Amino acid sequence: MAVIESAGITDVGKKRKGNEDALYIDDEQMLYVVSDGMGGHQAGEVASMLVVETIRDYMKRFKQEDEANVEELVEADESLSKEANRLISGIRLANQGVHHVAQSKESYRGMGATVSAVYFTDGELIAVNVGDSPIYLIHNGQIELLSVTHNVITEQAAIDPEAARNIGAQFKHMLTRAMGIEETVKPDVSEIPYFKGDKLVISSDGLSDKVPPEEILEIVKQEKPERACQKLVDLANARGGDDNITIIILNVKSVKQNVGGVIGALSKLFTPFKRIFN
Repeated sequence: MAVIESAGITDVGKKRKGNEDALYIDDEQMLYVVSDGMGGHQAGEVASMLVVETIRDYMKRFKQEDEANVEELVEADESLSKEANRLISGIRLANQGVHHVAQSKESYRGMGATVSAVYFTDGELIAVNVGDSPIYLIHNGQIELLSVTHNVITEQAAIDPEAARNIGAQFKHMLTRAMGIEETVKPDVSEIPYFKGDKLVISSDGLSDKVPPEEILEIVKQEKPERACQKLVDLANARGGDDNITIIILNVKSVKQNVGGVIGALSKLFTPFKRIFN
C-alpha cells in the first residue's frame, strides 16, 4: 500500500457568489473526490455534495463491514478489479441520488455535477470520472491527463479537429456526460500502477481553464501539496477567477507492495500504460 501526502482546497473564485464545488480527502481509505455542481438556486451545491457524500459512504461500507455482507450494486466488469467495480458502483449510486432529487423538487430540475475520483489499492491507482473535472498524473517529471473530458469540443476534436476549432466558445463547457442528468451514467475508468514520487492533481475546471498542465506541473514539482494548492488557486484568481476553484494534490511518499503487488506492477510495464473503457 501507499503512504500518501495530500492537501485540498476549494475557493469561490472572483465572480461567483456561492461555491458549487465539493471535495473529499481520506488518507486512511486512500479515496479522493472532486465534484463540480451545476444548476441554479443552489442546486449545484446540493448536487456536488450529494455526489461526494454518496461515494464516501458507499466506499466506507467495504472498510467497516464484512465484505460478504455488502451488496455489490452492478454486475462486475471482469476487465476491472473489484475495487474499480466498487468505485463505479458508488458513482452510479450517486448519479441515481442526484437524478432522484432533481426530479423531486422543481427548483432542482436540471441540476447535475461532474465527478473525478482517485482510489489507491495495493499497487494500483484507480481514476474514474464523469464530466470535465481533470485528473492529472505527474510521473517521471511529465504530466498526463488520466481522465476523459466529456464535453462537446473535446469529443468533436476527437472526430474532426478542424471542425472543433470552429465551434463557438459557448460550447466549451457544454457537457456530454454528467451526474444526475439521466437515470444512468457511464463513467470512464483507468487502472495503472503507481510509484514512489508520483503526484496526482484532481481539480474542477475553475483551475484547468486558467492554468495549463505545464504550469500545474512546475508548481506541483516545486512545492509541497498544501502550498501548491494555494499557489494554484491564487494563480487562477489572478487570471480572472471566473469559476469556483477546487484542487486536491496527492504525493506518493512511499510504496509498500506485497509480492503479488510487485508482480502485478511489473506485468503492467509490458502492457499499455493506460486502460480506458468508454
